[in-house]
Amino acid sequence: MRCDEPKRKGTYVIGLTGGIASGKSTVSRFLSRLGAVVIDVDVIAREVTSQGSMGLRRIVEAFGQEFLFPDGSLDRKKLAQLVFHDKGALELLNSIVHPLVMERVEDILEALSRKSQIEGVKTVVVLDAPLLLEAGADRLVDEVWVVSVDEKTQMERLMKREGFSREEALSRIRSQMPQKEKEKRADRIIDNSKTPEETEKMVKAAWTDLKRKISG
Repeated sequence: MRCDEPKRKGTYVIGLTGGIASGKSTVSRFLSRLGAVVIDVDVIAREVTSQGSMGLRRIVEAFGQEFLFPDGSLDRKKLAQLVFHDKGALELLNSIVHPLVMERVEDILEALSRKSQIEGVKTVVVLDAPLLLEAGADRLVDEVWVVSVDEKTQMERLMKREGFSREEALSRIRSQMPQKEKEKRADRIIDNSKTPEETEKMVKAAWTDLKRKISG
């Protein structure tokens, strides 16, 4: 565990991360049922690059009008096909999107902190962020939880869920920080390689430990 004192009064923030198709959404859903407030960074990333946003304008300036649909919205699939095969393009995109996302996340965390202090409660917040460590967003959290599966499982899930070829799936996986490196930086590892029931049991046990810790 990182520290005894939370970074924000009234809240305790778990940074939830893991490789693509590791099952972060499943774990965050379990945590939400247990009472956590979940901040989904993927949703925020879509908001800050939505039609008419500053983020979208910057993307168009960097990559061109060809990554827009006729209605002016971002063609995310076409842009993904570029950046997951071009490291420089991926770094450029992240340099545009990450600061905007982190600014929004900090605003949300501050609002939750104020609300919790007014109400006199302790709120557990889950920051569900695929690139938590890559973006340096772990500075905002009190603990890092990594959802772990093996690469073979990731490949199978991506190919089945997204219809990716083996090459496409591997490209997405390899574009992120290696799973083992994420695990080295974790305060807690959630093994999601077994059944959903086993994963839920592990999450409940982790939640019980956490509540005991923050209640003193």
